[in-house]
Amino acid sequence: MEQALATIPLTKLAIAFIPVALVLIILACWSLPQKRTLHALVRMLVQLLLVGYVLSYIFASDNAWVIGSLLLVMVLFSSWIALNNIESPRKSLFNSAFLAIFISSLIVLIVITQGVLNLEPWHQAKTLVPLAGMVFANGMNSVSLCGERFFAEFNRGESFINARNIAFKASMIPNINALFAVGIVSLPGMMTGQILAGVSPFIAARYQIMVMCMVFASAGLASAIFLVLNKEKNQEKLQ
Repeated sequence: MEQALATIPLTKLAIAFIPVALVLIILACWSLPQKRTLHALVRMLVQLLLVGYVLSYIFASDNAWVIGSLLLVMVLFSSWIALNNIESPRKSLFNSAFLAIFISSLIVLIVITQGVLNLEPWHQAKTLVPLAGMVFANGMNSVSLCGERFFAEFNRGESFINARNIAFKASMIPNINALFAVGIVSLPGMMTGQILAGVSPFIAARYQIMVMCMVFASAGLASAIFLVLNKEKNQEKLQ
């Protein structure tokens, strides 16, 4: 008999912050900056507590314009966040980051939602929004990694081709490692969530394969598009 997933009381949820507190103590003891970490934790709390209310409204509305607007906002935020660790003027790179994440995500989401899942209607929020979130997040992380590495190598005097290749390889390391580890070292989010909800592991595995293909492709395409777009911006330096 399948068991429904239990609701976690807030008092129990607070226990999850015990290991988080240990990391903060380490940061303090080692005299490392804590402000950014604390800011990230507070934002995570606020965002996740509010997202339930927002998603409840969006799921109930079933309005293509509302869902499309939400996805656009998600892309805009992910594009801005992706540039946090890049030592270059953020405003000058924003268009490249936005186009890289938007184009790569659009390609992947069309293939997955219409080719694999045959989503009907295309804006079915309960499926589209979580999948889009995974794709945007992976595109964001890849742009951040490849951008940071590209400009570091380029400013050291590497040619565009060498800097591009080094940056692309670096941005793909987390996703390639995930491909090696999945099913042996880790059970990723999609599969874990479905198993906890009582779905057969055989079915959950198929969905996880879909997700792994989705995130790998979105990461690779986003990195490649970002690097290609920045070739023109650095043309004068290259010459």
